Amino acid sequence: MNNQTGIKVWGLPVRVFHWTLVVAFFLSYLTEDDFLTLHTVAGYLICGLVLFRLAWGLVGDRHARFSSFVKRPLPVITYLGDIAAFRAERHLGHNPAGGAMVVALLMMLSITLFTGMAAYGAEQLSGPLAGLMSGLPYAVGKAAEGIHEFSANFTLLLVALHLVGVLVASLQHRENLVRSMITGRKRP
Repeated sequence: MNNQTGIKVWGLPVRVFHWTLVVAFFLSYLTEDDFLTLHTVAGYLICGLVLFRLAWGLVGDRHARFSSFVKRPLPVITYLGDIAAFRAERHLGHNPAGGAMVVALLMMLSITLFTGMAAYGAEQLSGPLAGLMSGLPYAVGKAAEGIHEFSANFTLLLVALHLVGVLVASLQHRENLVRSMITGRKRP
């Protein structure tokens, strides 16, 4: 399949969001202690990306909308069982497990962002939560920092599981899902 064949599934906004988030997350993750300014800028970029994705999930194109891929827990669990049994149904957009992963990643990124801003406000007296955090005990800022680090690490675990899911789905359905997130196209 070349770039002009197949069905357009992932629009440019979703693809730019996805790859920009990949770069910003790893930049932020790798600069946590040594380059606070770069870490903070990457965090603010992630915040903007998450806010964009939440809005785009409501008003974006068909496969970007949450209503097209967010499922209740039972279909997600059933789909995971079907994957393990090598009988998972192919989906043009996100499959139920992929939809659950999108929700989990957005939730964990949101927790990571909020606690990062809280820690930044408490420890550096900077950022949007500085006024709120400045009068609180030192332990509150340290707790926010601890939750921030835990949630960033948990997000990294989710990213690893996401990559495993992409690999398994690509192999089971004989399609390159990474390429489709670059080109926006998938076979019918």
